[in-house]
Amino acid sequence: MGNLSNATATSIEVVGPAVIAATLVLLWHAKSYNLIATGDESALQLGINVRTVKRLSYLVASLITGAVVSVSGVVGFVGLIIPHICRMLFGPDHRLLLPASFIMGAIFLVLADLLSRTLLSPAEIPVGAVTAAIGAPVFIYLLRKS
Repeated sequence: MGNLSNATATSIEVVGPAVIAATLVLLWHAKSYNLIATGDESALQLGINVRTVKRLSYLVASLITGAVVSVSGVVGFVGLIIPHICRMLFGPDHRLLLPASFIMGAIFLVLADLLSRTLLSPAEIPVGAVTAAIGAPVFIYLLRKS
């Protein structure tokens, strides 16, 4: 269910640079994502190599996910609900949506961790249980809304 208490300075020093580098790659392609959102054919006509951008994005997102899960464990619903909430708040422009999702996801996870540590103190609930308890109703709401 994930636990942030196992993350040490050493593990963050190992994982951090890879996550930052991968994040910068995704941010670099934000304009391409905006064009791909209009349709693959339109993006291709505007000079975007859609196949390459998609493959690179899947690879980089997988690298970020694997690196973070190796430190924290599986923490569900953060990647499912936060981007949708950010899209509702900030619109579809990936130049703003990507950094907003990264920052709001981090804030959500820190607050969920704080709640998991204090809710039944001195016992600690796995942070993944807290994110699931918050995320499942929000996700159901988002599904029903669309």
